[in-house]
Amino acid sequence: MYEINPQTTGHRAIEARGLTKHFGDLKAVDDLDLEVPAGAVFSLLGPNGSGKTTTVRMLATLLKPDGGTARVNGYDVATAGAKVRETLSLTGQFAALDPNLTARENLRLMARLRGRSSGEAARVVEELLERFDAVEFRDRLAKQLSGGQRRRIDLAAGLIERPQLLVLDEPTTGLDPRSRQVVWSTVRELVADGITLLLTTQYLEEADALADRILLIDHGREIAKGTPSELKALVGDQRVDVVAADTQGLEALERELAWQGLEVTTLREQRRLSIPAPREVADLNRVAVAVAATQIPIDEIALRRPTLDDAFITLTGHPAEAAQDTDNTEEELVA
Repeated sequence: MYEINPQTTGHRAIEARGLTKHFGDLKAVDDLDLEVPAGAVFSLLGPNGSGKTTTVRMLATLLKPDGGTARVNGYDVATAGAKVRETLSLTGQFAALDPNLTARENLRLMARLRGRSSGEAARVVEELLERFDAVEFRDRLAKQLSGGQRRRIDLAAGLIERPQLLVLDEPTTGLDPRSRQVVWSTVRELVADGITLLLTTQYLEEADALADRILLIDHGREIAKGTPSELKALVGDQRVDVVAADTQGLEALERELAWQGLEVTTLREQRRLSIPAPREVADLNRVAVAVAATQIPIDEIALRRPTLDDAFITLTGHPAEAAQDTDNTEEELVA
C-alpha cells in the first residue's frame, strides 16, 4: 500500500529530512533538508561534485538514500517509487536522444511510448517544437544537431506529459546564449502554468534569474538557503571590485590593500579583488586612494551590488563555478 502524507499533498512538492548518500568513503549528500512548495522554482546551487545530481537522483527514485526520508508530491520515495515517478519528469545533464532519428521522430517516439495515439502524438510534438523554438531543425537527425539544439529537444521530451514536478539537472550547461534564453523563457511559462520546478545549476546568473528560493550546497552539505535577495544580503550592501592588469599585479594589490586594513576577497582566475564598500563617501574615496597609492596597473575599479557569487564565496571560500577535485567523482561512482 502506498504511503501518502495528507499534510504534504497539495502543499509541498518535496519534503526531505536528513537525506544522506554514501559512495564508499565519500559522503556525497550529508544530512540534507529540503522543502519545496508546490508551484515554486527551487534551485540547488553548487559547484561540480557538490551533491546536486545525487540529491536529484534520490528524489527521482533512481538512487536509494542511505539515510533520512523524502516525499515527492506526497509519496515516500522509499515505499512508493512508482507513484513518485508518475508525478515527475526528470531531464538529466545529457540529452537522451536516438542519434539516427530526427528531432521530430524522437519526440513522436516518446509520445507513443507514453501511450498517445498517432494523432495526439503529432499534435503534442508540433506544440513542443514551437514552444522550444525548434521548428527549423525538426527534420534534422539528432546526431546532426548542435549541443544546444539537442538539449532543447531533450527538454521538450520531458514535457510530453504535463508533470506535477519538473526536475532539470544542469539544464543549460554548455548551451549558447540563444538556447539558454529559450530554456529560461520556457521555464517561466511552465511555472506560470503551475508546474513546480526543481533546478540544479552551478550558474549563479541562472539561479538568480529563475529561482524563488535557493539552497547553497557544497560537499554534500547545506551552506545556506533563502531567496536570492536574502542570500545576497549575507555579504552586505555594495562592494568595490578592482581588476588587476596581470597576475603579479593582483598579488601585489592583495598584499598592499590587506596591509592597509581592508577586507579583501580574491578571485584569482578573474584577477579580481572584491572589497566591502564603506557606507560613507569619504571612506569609499579611501579605497580608491589606497588602490591608486600602490601605483599598480589596474584594468578596472567599480562599485557594484553584491551577487550570489559573492554570497557563495563568503560562505564557502570559493566561487560556485570553480572546478573542484571531486568534479567527476559523483558521476563515476554512480555509473
